Amino acid sequence: MPVIFAYIFVVFIWATTPLAIQWSNSSLEFVTAVTIRMILALAICLALMIVFRIPLVKRKSDWIAFLAGMLGLYPNMLIVYWSAQYISSGLMAVILGLYPFAVGFFSLLFTRENVFNPMRIIALATAILGLAIINFDQLTAGSDAIYGVLGMVGSSLLFALSSVWVKAVGATINPLRQSTGVLVLSVPAFALTWFFVDGKIPEEIDMKSLVGISYLSVAGSVIGHTLFYYVLRHCSMVSVSLIPLITPVMALSIGVLLANEKLSGMSMLGVVVVLAALGIYQGVFKHLTNPRRLRQVIDECKLFVKAVVSQ
Repeated sequence: MPVIFAYIFVVFIWATTPLAIQWSNSSLEFVTAVTIRMILALAICLALMIVFRIPLVKRKSDWIAFLAGMLGLYPNMLIVYWSAQYISSGLMAVILGLYPFAVGFFSLLFTRENVFNPMRIIALATAILGLAIINFDQLTAGSDAIYGVLGMVGSSLLFALSSVWVKAVGATINPLRQSTGVLVLSVPAFALTWFFVDGKIPEEIDMKSLVGISYLSVAGSVIGHTLFYYVLRHCSMVSVSLIPLITPVMALSIGVLLANEKLSGMSMLGVVVVLAALGIYQGVFKHLTNPRRLRQVIDECKLFVKAVVSQ
């Protein structure tokens, strides 16, 4: 598959995942919903591995890559599902937009790749300001949403750490093998957590939960994670970190259209500040204010469209 298609699918799946997670939780405990999703995803991945006769492990070092990827699922997805009980799907996606900043920090810490310049430091400070506005609004409203906000911040850090670690140790591993290996390690951890936290077999599952879990098992865990590892393998970390710049706007729109979600004026201000910070971090405004660079961006967009149409 061309990398461009994989990139587009990843963006779409990331934008729709927060709402699908909330739907999954509609009639199930959060730990039950995420555990069922991971078990189904593992079953699908193992079936694909058998059909295509792909070995799970080729060398001992593969387990290190699987362990690195596991951090992005467990406990990360457990935190995401827990946070979804308190905040809207659109706000979840916006806070996950902090991912590029966390990637930059962990890249500097572990790979000695310094992506921070004065403008990106300003962007980081702006993002923190936006997050502070969102948190302040939730606190003054006396809402439990602050738990969801803090949970999603923690999730962004864990996912970024996992991405940088996978990029460092598992860049050459087949994406389906990586997804399957990560699930092999993660599913027992999810099952044990479910047993001790809930441990109850659900008696009834409504249609929203069925749709959410089914979509996330196939699109989110199997297709989404496999394509994400494919993109991670073939693209730079800077290109990968662009994904959270696009998805929040899509996720906010999807939440409004499909779930009638609303944000307070103060939270919306915080969202705008965070998105502006992402734009500064990725140099979007620099391109828009420089005619020559703007023309280059337009030309690249034209080439992008031609590449998609001609495939």
